[in-house]
Amino acid sequence: MKQSVLLGIDYVAITVADVEVTWAFYERLFGTEIINEYAPGGRPAVRVFLLGGGARLSVHQAGNGVDLVAALPTPGSADICFRWGGSINEAQTHLAGHGVAIVDGPSPRRTLDGLPAHSVYFRDPDGNLIELMAAN
Repeated sequence: MKQSVLLGIDYVAITVADVEVTWAFYERLFGTEIINEYAPGGRPAVRVFLLGGGARLSVHQAGNGVDLVAALPTPGSADICFRWGGSINEAQTHLAGHGVAIVDGPSPRRTLDGLPAHSVYFRDPDGNLIELMAAN
């Protein structure tokens, strides 16, 4: 593999229909912690939170007036995979316990570092496809 100067991904930003609804969803599932917020006029336009394991998600309110965003920011256009620290069965149980429907899986996959894994997929309130991947 070619040597890279990149160290990893610092955060991923997604555009959502309602920052508060999305925050509540991820907080309920993963116990997220808000680490930064931009709220002109008291209404959150951007909220950044930790999901655990060093993963950071920046949630942008659709139509928030912030200029430095993707060319076509659209709610429900993301596909994100998170590594799950337990078994895939524990991931399924966790999602079911929170009333989150699994749309696919468990499906066999490989992790970035080549380990055999399984994934389950679900959708967040905006329809983003979220994957939980557990190494076998």
